Amino acid sequence: MKNIEALIDDGGDITLGAIYPIKCAATAADGHNSVAMLVRREGETLNALLKRLDKAIGKFYDGGDAVDEINGY
Repeated sequence: MKNIEALIDDGGDITLGAIYPIKCAATAADGHNSVAMLVRREGETLNALLKRLDKAIGKFYDGGDAVDEINGY
């Protein structure tokens, strides 16, 4: 999970947990921007959610596009 590692090394953070009314979400921020906000899918393992988060962070690094599955949920 190289993108999560790079984000944290650069002072960013990730969060896993409930964001009402969502039972489980994964978010990533770089200190200035929301990089990714994902909703855990039914039956999705935490490992799979973290892998999707890593890919979403990579997408942000590659093109500046943040992934947002929470707003509009």
